Amino acid sequence: MKVCISSKGNSLESIMDPRFGRAAYFIIADTETMENEAVENSAAASGGGAGVTSGQFMVDKEVTAVITGNVGPNAMNVLKAADIEVYRGVDISVKENIEKFKKGLLEQISKTVPSHYGLGVQEEKK
Repeated sequence: MKVCISSKGNSLESIMDPRFGRAAYFIIADTETMENEAVENSAAASGGGAGVTSGQFMVDKEVTAVITGNVGPNAMNVLKAADIEVYRGVDISVKENIEKFKKGLLEQISKTVPSHYGLGVQEEKK
Protein backbone atom coordinates (compact mmCIF):
# COMPACT_ATOMS: atom_id res chain seq x y z
CA MET A 1 0.00 0.00 0.00
CA LYS A 2 1.26 3.46 -0.88
CA VAL A 3 0.93 6.01 1.95
CA CYS A 4 2.02 9.59 2.41
CA ILE A 5 3.11 11.06 5.73
CA SER A 6 3.44 14.80 6.31
CA SER A 7 6.94 15.36 7.65
CA LYS A 8 9.21 18.01 9.14
CA GLY A 9 12.20 16.48 7.33
CA ASN A 10 13.16 14.40 4.33
CA SER A 11 13.69 10.93 5.82
CA LEU A 12 11.86 8.08 7.55
CA GLU A 13 13.55 9.19 10.79
CA SER A 14 12.07 12.70 10.55
CA ILE A 15 9.23 13.70 12.87
CA MET A 16 5.74 13.82 11.42
CA ASP A 17 4.53 17.35 10.64
CA PRO A 18 1.07 17.86 12.18
CA ARG A 19 0.08 20.11 9.27
CA PHE A 20 -0.99 18.66 5.96
CA GLY A 21 -1.23 21.43 3.37
CA ARG A 22 1.70 23.34 4.84
CA ALA A 23 3.90 20.42 5.86
CA ALA A 24 7.58 20.92 5.03
CA TYR A 25 7.86 17.54 3.26
CA PHE A 26 5.80 14.59 2.15
CA ILE A 27 7.28 11.13 2.57
CA ILE A 28 5.61 8.69 0.19
CA ALA A 29 6.27 5.10 1.23
CA ASP A 30 5.31 1.58 0.29
CA THR A 31 4.14 -0.06 3.53
CA GLU A 32 5.36 -3.50 2.43
CA THR A 33 8.87 -2.70 1.17
CA MET A 34 9.40 0.63 3.00
CA GLU A 35 10.77 2.06 -0.26
CA ASN A 36 10.16 5.78 -0.01
CA GLU A 37 10.46 9.12 -1.68
CA ALA A 38 10.80 12.48 0.09
CA VAL A 39 9.26 15.45 -1.68
CA GLU A 40 9.56 19.04 -0.54
CA ASN A 41 6.06 20.52 -0.32
CA SER A 42 5.99 23.37 -2.82
CA ALA A 43 2.61 24.54 -1.44
CA ALA A 44 3.95 25.06 2.10
CA ALA A 45 4.80 28.72 1.57
CA SER A 46 1.98 29.60 -0.82
CA GLY A 47 -0.38 32.43 -0.01
CA GLY A 48 -3.46 30.27 -0.42
CA GLY A 49 -4.71 26.97 -1.76
CA ALA A 50 -2.07 24.87 0.01
CA GLY A 51 -4.60 22.22 1.04
CA VAL A 52 -6.04 21.77 -2.44
CA THR A 53 -2.58 21.72 -4.04
CA SER A 54 -1.30 19.18 -1.51
CA GLY A 55 -4.45 17.06 -1.87
CA GLN A 56 -4.09 17.02 -5.65
CA PHE A 57 -0.45 16.00 -5.25
CA MET A 58 -1.65 12.94 -3.29
CA VAL A 59 -4.01 12.08 -6.15
CA ASP A 60 -1.22 12.50 -8.72
CA LYS A 61 1.11 10.26 -6.67
CA GLU A 62 -1.67 7.63 -6.38
CA VAL A 63 -1.43 7.27 -2.61
CA THR A 64 -4.07 5.19 -0.83
CA ALA A 65 -3.82 6.84 2.59
CA VAL A 66 -2.43 9.98 4.20
CA ILE A 67 -1.01 10.12 7.72
CA THR A 68 -0.91 13.60 9.23
CA GLY A 69 -2.06 15.61 12.22
CA ASN A 70 -4.73 17.92 10.84
CA VAL A 71 -6.46 18.42 7.50
CA GLY A 72 -8.41 21.48 6.41
CA PRO A 73 -11.78 21.33 4.68
CA ASN A 74 -10.53 22.02 1.15
CA ALA A 75 -7.84 19.35 1.34
CA MET A 76 -10.29 16.88 2.86
CA ASN A 77 -12.71 17.45 -0.02
CA VAL A 78 -9.99 16.62 -2.56
CA LEU A 79 -8.85 13.53 -0.62
CA LYS A 80 -12.39 12.22 -0.09
CA ALA A 81 -13.26 12.71 -3.76
CA ALA A 82 -10.25 10.55 -4.64
CA ASP A 83 -11.11 7.90 -2.00
CA ILE A 84 -7.87 8.57 -0.12
CA GLU A 85 -8.22 7.71 3.56
CA VAL A 86 -6.79 10.09 6.16
CA TYR A 87 -5.32 8.99 9.49
CA ARG A 88 -4.18 11.00 12.52
CA GLY A 89 -0.51 10.37 13.12
CA VAL A 90 1.36 11.06 16.32
CA ASP A 91 4.39 13.19 17.20
CA ILE A 92 6.97 10.50 16.43
CA SER A 93 9.03 9.56 13.38
CA VAL A 94 7.56 8.90 9.97
CA LYS A 95 8.75 5.29 10.19
CA GLU A 96 7.07 4.76 13.59
CA ASN A 97 3.83 6.23 12.24
CA ILE A 98 3.92 3.77 9.33
CA GLU A 99 4.39 0.90 11.79
CA LYS A 100 1.41 2.10 13.86
CA PHE A 101 -0.65 2.42 10.66
CA LYS A 102 0.21 -1.14 9.61
CA LYS A 103 -0.93 -2.40 13.03
CA GLY A 104 -4.23 -0.48 12.78
CA LEU A 105 -3.34 1.81 15.70
CA LEU A 106 -4.03 5.18 14.03
CA GLU A 107 -7.41 6.91 14.19
CA GLN A 108 -9.10 7.66 10.89
CA ILE A 109 -9.83 11.39 10.50
CA SER A 110 -13.24 12.47 9.32
CA LYS A 111 -13.44 16.00 10.78
CA THR A 112 -11.38 18.90 9.55
CA VAL A 113 -9.77 21.87 11.23
CA PRO A 114 -10.87 25.42 10.21
CA SER A 115 -9.62 26.91 6.96
CA HIS A 116 -6.14 28.47 7.21
CA TYR A 117 -5.45 26.57 10.46
CA GLY A 118 -1.93 25.69 9.27
CA LEU A 119 -1.10 29.37 9.07
CA GLY A 120 -1.85 29.81 12.75
CA VAL A 121 -5.02 31.79 11.96
CA GLN A 122 -7.94 30.66 14.07
CA GLU A 123 -11.36 31.80 12.98
CA GLU A 124 -13.88 32.83 15.63
CA LYS A 125 -16.67 30.34 16.24
CA LYS A 126 -20.07 31.73 15.40
